[in-house]
Amino acid sequence: MTTLILGLLIFLGVHSLRIFADGWRSQVRTRIGANAWKGGYSLLSLLGFGLLVWGYGQARLDPVLLWSPMVGTRHLAALLMLPSFILLAAAYVPQNGIKARVHHPMVLAVKVWALAHLLANHTLADLVLFGSLLLWAVLDFRSSRQRDRAANTVYPAGTLSGTVATVAVGAVAWAVFAFWAHGWLFGVRPFG
Repeated sequence: MTTLILGLLIFLGVHSLRIFADGWRSQVRTRIGANAWKGGYSLLSLLGFGLLVWGYGQARLDPVLLWSPMVGTRHLAALLMLPSFILLAAAYVPQNGIKARVHHPMVLAVKVWALAHLLANHTLADLVLFGSLLLWAVLDFRSSRQRDRAANTVYPAGTLSGTVATVAVGAVAWAVFAFWAHGWLFGVRPFG
C-alpha cells in the first residue's frame, strides 16, 4: 500500500500543480524553459504512474475487503465506461461538439472512470486509487473551468461529423476494451 500511496502522491502531485500552484508552475517553466519543464514533468509522471501501478498490483495480492460487492455493479461499471471512452475520444477527435460543450472531456472521462471503478471494486487499494483519482478529477475540472472563465476562453463549435466520429471512436474503443483488452491486461472481464 505504501508504494501505491507514494505513486499517487508523485503522479497526482505533478498533475495538481495547475490546481494549487499555477503561478509557481508558470515562473519555473519560464525560468528553465518549456522543454526542460516538459521533460521533468514527464519523468516524474512516469515514475509516479509506475509506482502506483506496481503498488496497486501488490495490494491486490493481499486485499483488504471493505464491503461485499453488490450484484451487477461490474456490469454497471462496464456500461458507465462507454461515456468515459467517448469523453476520452472527445479530447482528441477534432471539431466535435462534446469538447465544445464540456471543454475538458479528458478530465470528465477520468471522473466517470474512477466512479465506475469505485462502484465495481471493494478493497482498500481500490478506494485509495480510484477515490484519489476521482477527487483529483473533481478539483482539476473545477480549476480548469475557473482558468477558462478568467481567460475568457472560447472553444470552437463542433461539427456533426466530428461529433459522430467521436462517439464512434469512443464506442469502438470501449467495446475492444470491455470485451477483450481489460481481461487481457488486468485479468478481469467486465462482461465475463
